[in-house]
This record gives sequence, structure tokens and C-alpha cells, in this order.
Amino acid sequence: MIRAVDQGLIFALLALGVFLTYRILNVPDLTVDGSFATGGGTAAILLYSGAEPYLATLAGAATGAAAGLITALIHTKLKIDALLASILTMLALYSINLRIMGTANVGLNMRDGKTIRTVFTPLKDANLLNSWETLVILTVVALVFTAGVVWFLSTNFGLAVQATGDNPTMALANGVSTDWAKIVALTLANALVGLSGALYAQFQGYADVGMGIGLILVGLASVIVGNAMLGTRFMVLAALGVVVGSVVYRLVLFFALDWDLVESGDTRLISAVLVIVALVFSQNQKLRDMFSRLSPFRWKAAPEPLTDPALAAAPAEGPTPTDPQAARSSLKEV
Repeated sequence: MIRAVDQGLIFALLALGVFLTYRILNVPDLTVDGSFATGGGTAAILLYSGAEPYLATLAGAATGAAAGLITALIHTKLKIDALLASILTMLALYSINLRIMGTANVGLNMRDGKTIRTVFTPLKDANLLNSWETLVILTVVALVFTAGVVWFLSTNFGLAVQATGDNPTMALANGVSTDWAKIVALTLANALVGLSGALYAQFQGYADVGMGIGLILVGLASVIVGNAMLGTRFMVLAALGVVVGSVVYRLVLFFALDWDLVESGDTRLISAVLVIVALVFSQNQKLRDMFSRLSPFRWKAAPEPLTDPALAAAPAEGPTPTDPQAARSSLKEV
């Protein structure tokens, strides 16, 4: 179970990227399916060549960011629909990933009789991999990046990105460069996705050209389930809910497979069902109202004002209103 939670924390970085595009920018970005494998493949081939683990991980994040930048430029400069632009980039990335890796699969165990070092090698050498220590480290990493996303969205530019997602026409009318906001947001989001792919490849011990297929569903499930659990009252809760949703998603898969409820090939089906259920839940007002009474993080109805009967009977302060008919009568007498 700890391994499932560890995977959920790694995928939380991917979910944060989806959160930026889907929830904040209001753009369905399918680049995720390609940029995840780009980050993982870049890190794997560099590690296989003897590069430093942390440098290879950063390179994976950089190539993921480049994939997001390509999508953003196709959308903003070539005026192609965002969804179609992301699909085109995703398709192109399959061939690009094969070029980067040189093969469909790169192993990260041994090379020329020597162990390939990754960011998880110190934990593995100390027999701490898949332990509570690893879980704490990955939790800290996920929380640090969550705090970074919340800080970014609280800056003036982050507020401009939110405005672009809410109402791009109004944002443009108020002087916001919506194209620049989309470029930065898509680039940053896919940098997080590429980083997640680089860490996941090292955690699993291999990188595969198809390792990102269908992961947009994982990200959407994490975002929607997490926001349904913690709500979106505050930005910090919305972002933290993404991390919680990612872990919950992995635990659901773990128990479903462990109890032989489904087969390993049904994981994408489970993802689709989870997204559908979460979307139905989030769009049903009665269900939201029912659970809002239980959650301490959601908006509560304002309490009824307490009225003192004595104060209610007392006359209001200020000039007493005059009857118009009586006023006209007094004027005639004068």
C-alpha cells in the first residue's frame, strides 16, 4: 500500500499540471499524454548515459516544458483550437520520444555491469525504498510544489492567468495579455508533468515510449475527486485537494487490484468511471449541498440574524417620516 501512496504522490505533480490547465486556464490539454513520456524518456536516456540524477530529472522537466510551449504557440500564434493543438502535439511527441530514447524502452537497472544511479538510489541502498521514510520525502516534495503553484496563482500574473481562464474577453479588455498568460501556464503545467514523468521512470526503473498514454484521465480524476473532497473555497484547498485526489485514486486502484475486483488491464476503465462519477457529483447541486453540510472546507449558509424584540419595537434613529397628506394640510394652513 505504501508503494501505491508513493506513486500517487509522484503523479500528484502531473495532477497539479492538469489543475493549472483544466481548472485554472480552462483548457483541456492532452499534451500531458506525450509530455509525461518525454520527461521520463529524457531523464532515462541521460541516466543511462551516466548523467547526474538531479540534472537528468531537471532535464526531464525542461523537455516537458518545451512540449507545453509548443502546444501554447500552436494555439496562440497559429490560432488553432487549444484541444486540437494539444492533440497534434501529443501525436508528434510519440515520434519525438522515440528519437530521444532511441528505442521503445530504456531500463534503469544495470549498464555494463554497473548500477545506474537515480534519485532513489540512496534510499534503495539504505533499504528505505517503499518505506515510511520514502513516503515522508515524497509528501514533502508534493507539498513544496503545491505551495509553489498556490504562490504562483496568488501573484499578479497568476491572477491574470485566472482571469484568462474565467473570461478571456474581459481579461483582454482590462489589459491582460491572454496569449502570454496561456503560454506561461501551459509551459509551467507541462514542466510539472515532465518532472512527474522523470521521477516515475526512476521510481519504476524504466521508461517506455507509451508510458503516458491515458494519463490525462489520471490527472482529471485526481483534480475532480480532490476538489469534490476538499472543495474550492480557497486556492490552497483546491491545490491540496489535487494531491489528495491523486493519492486516493492510486489507493482505489491498489485495493481494486489487490482484492481481484478488476484485472490490470482495466485501470483505464476505472479512471474513466471515476472521472464520470466525479463529474456527475460536482454538477449535481443536491449532492453538493448534502456533502457541504459535512465538510468543514465548504461554504456554509449564513446564519439567521439574531433580532432583539426590544430593539425591533424601538423607533429607528433619525428624522421621523412625515405623512405627505398631513404635510400638505399644514402648508395650506400657513
